[in-house]
Amino acid sequence: MAGGAPDIRDYFAEMYVAALLGDAGCNVYFPRRDNGFDMIVSFNADNKPVIRPIQVKGHYPTAEKTNKVTYGYRGRLSLVHPDMVLALVFFDVDQGTPAPHHVAWMPFEKVVKTVKGYRCEPASFKDGKAVPRRDHRSYFDKVGLDRLLSDNF
Repeated sequence: MAGGAPDIRDYFAEMYVAALLGDAGCNVYFPRRDNGFDMIVSFNADNKPVIRPIQVKGHYPTAEKTNKVTYGYRGRLSLVHPDMVLALVFFDVDQGTPAPHHVAWMPFEKVVKTVKGYRCEPASFKDGKAVPRRDHRSYFDKVGLDRLLSDNF
C-alpha cells in the first residue's frame, strides 16, 4: 500500500462505526488523544440526553483461521465505564469485501473481566465468517444499533 500503510485497515473499523452512529443521528466526538475510548456519542432517548463511550475492536481473520464456537474480543481494555459500548467489527476472511459482515454493539455488562483482561465473544466463527451466537443476536447490526440508541441499553 502507498505510504507504508498497513495491510490491515485497523482504523477503518473505527470510522465505519462512527459513520453508522452518525447515520443513526448520534453526535460523534473523537478524543484529542486515544487514551481508552475511540469516541464518545451523544443522542436523545425518550427526550433524555444519553452519552456513551465507545471502544472499537476490529476483527480481520486470515485464511488460516479455523472454525470457533466462540469468537470476539479477548484482551485488555485501557479504560472502562459502565455505560460504554464495545463495538466489535467483524470482517470476513475474504479481504476483498469492502465492508464488515457484522457489527456487534455490546454493552459493558456483557463484557467479562478475566485474569488476563476482558472477554466478550458474542459470535462464533464458521467458514470464514463471524456468525452471531443465538443469545447475542439482538446486539448485532441494525437491531443492536437500535438497542444501543434506546435508554435501556
